[in-house]
Amino acid sequence: MSQIMENPKGGCVLAGINSVLGAIDKVCPIYHSGPGCCMQTTAADQGQSGHKSSCFVSSVSLPSSNMLEKEVVFGGLNKLRTTIQGAVDIIDADAYFVLTGCTAGIIGDDIVSVTTEFQEKGVPVYPIETPGFAGDSNLGYETVWNTFIDQVIEKDVPKDDKLVNIFGIVPYHDPFWSGALEEIDRILSRLGLKVNTFFTKGQGIETIRKCSGAALNIIINPWLFKGPSEKFEEKFGVPSIRIPGLFVGATDTTKFVRSVAEALKLDPKLVESVIESEEHYVYNYLAQSIGVLSWKRFAVVADANNAVGFTRYLANDYSFTPVLVIVSEPIFRPEDKERIIKQIEDLEYARPPKVLFLTDQFEINKAIREEEEEITLLIGSSNEREIAIEKDIQFILGAFPMSERLIFNRTYAGYRGSLTFTEDIYDNN
Repeated sequence: MSQIMENPKGGCVLAGINSVLGAIDKVCPIYHSGPGCCMQTTAADQGQSGHKSSCFVSSVSLPSSNMLEKEVVFGGLNKLRTTIQGAVDIIDADAYFVLTGCTAGIIGDDIVSVTTEFQEKGVPVYPIETPGFAGDSNLGYETVWNTFIDQVIEKDVPKDDKLVNIFGIVPYHDPFWSGALEEIDRILSRLGLKVNTFFTKGQGIETIRKCSGAALNIIINPWLFKGPSEKFEEKFGVPSIRIPGLFVGATDTTKFVRSVAEALKLDPKLVESVIESEEHYVYNYLAQSIGVLSWKRFAVVADANNAVGFTRYLANDYSFTPVLVIVSEPIFRPEDKERIIKQIEDLEYARPPKVLFLTDQFEINKAIREEEEEITLLIGSSNEREIAIEKDIQFILGAFPMSERLIFNRTYAGYRGSLTFTEDIYDNN
């Protein structure tokens, strides 16, 4: 590598693939990699996501070929074959996915030939040929879905005009992923829709196989999932809409509801009735706390999805003043950066903040330390706690990596999640 990055937020593509598969009920990853990859890639994402990891199989329990010098020189396919057979014999999974580590990727082991042997015997084993050095955790999310589209999802599934698929919220890479998906499911269910979240409600590989029957793909992310969404529509005829950032609070959640309703041509009376009741619920609670929270000048350090959501909620719904927003995940396409900046700067009640794209912790700390405007509230990850203490800034732990909180189904997203967010601001006052 040409440069060193301090405290990268997430792991390699293998870590991302592992996290996505680990969040699906009864799916077993099988590593074709060197010793240590199972534990290290699990620790890189799941291990820093609010102390929550896969409850089916994870970390040192993951099957692995544990390639050594012999496999590097002579190839490791025989060892992989026995590893897959052992996993199938011992672990009662609905599907198995073979992942290649850097070692297997460098020597070019043909894992497809081995997985094909098992598929011909009726065993649902699928190859994912993306070694860890190919990218970061976010690429892992897209890699898994490209594999599903190419190998798992069925064609000619009967269409259901009330079924939607949710994409863009990455398991474990967003510590609040479970709660966010549950809140989205709750809201859309009130509109009479059936929701594939894929990672909650015990949904598993069968849900994925049949998801081509959906009427709409909803991508909740300002930049992720571009390629898979185009491939999904081309192969299965399911259109997509993009929600350019996680919605937090009544203002943006209502925009989300109306966007989905417009795309699916839902009954306007039902839609407005749901919006009215949800907004009343939120504003009734907020009205009880008027004057409790003092005015804040805030900064956010988070992935793009949460950076957009936190900033827009605090500025638009709570009238705090945004000073600095740092998007801390690697984003390369100019059009993606433009979309993110537009969402962060298009505020109703505030002057736009300074927006930076930084992944190196030294640079992030430097930007916060040298910011000329006063900051009285910082929302960030465990990595930003130290700079918050140094500058004596109120700190909210709300982004990945998160090592000081236990997170089950807590969320800041949606209507009800915004109340939790507001409570946490007061609790850390």
